[in-house]
Amino acid sequence: MAHAPAPVADLPPVSEEAFLADRMQFWSGFTSATTISTVGVAVLLILMAIFLV
Repeated sequence: MAHAPAPVADLPPVSEEAFLADRMQFWSGFTSATTISTVGVAVLLILMAIFLV
């Protein structure tokens, strides 16, 4: 027998302030992750240059 999916509750509309805060939080996390990755790659390349030459 097939079961009907549970009804989805109606979500309240998102305010512009909440949307902007969520977007700023995402962008902050993205930029910090990108910065950490870039620094990690730079350190790795420097260490490879020191130990492999």
